[in-house]
Amino acid sequence: MTAAELANHYRAYIVCLNAQAWPALGDFVHEHVVHNGRQLGLADYRDMLIGDFAAIPDLRFNIGLLVADPPHVACRLDFDCTPKGEFLGLPVNGRRVVFSENVFYEFRDGRIAEVWSVIDKAAIEAQL
Repeated sequence: MTAAELANHYRAYIVCLNAQAWPALGDFVHEHVVHNGRQLGLADYRDMLIGDFAAIPDLRFNIGLLVADPPHVACRLDFDCTPKGEFLGLPVNGRRVVFSENVFYEFRDGRIAEVWSVIDKAAIEAQL
């Protein structure tokens, strides 16, 4: 994939997440995906995302910055949401929080094979 094709493919992945179109997730995520050094596999990755949406009913992934350099994508995802209870060990409990996540991806065979993710927890702490 070219950089433009990879960026467009990534944008389609974000559309899939926001639509919670779980049957299509395998079109974007490798069956042996690794997340922050943990071998999850597609099923556990999907369960992680389903859990995120259960904990944060108004969750929406918004691309703030996107750079594609095949086979990698770097993205700053922006969030404005209200987690129901604890989030990242913080007592958010339904309060609105705004924060970002910096994520790096490695694609193999057109699908996400590895994810490195860091959420700006300090931004959330400052709002509580």
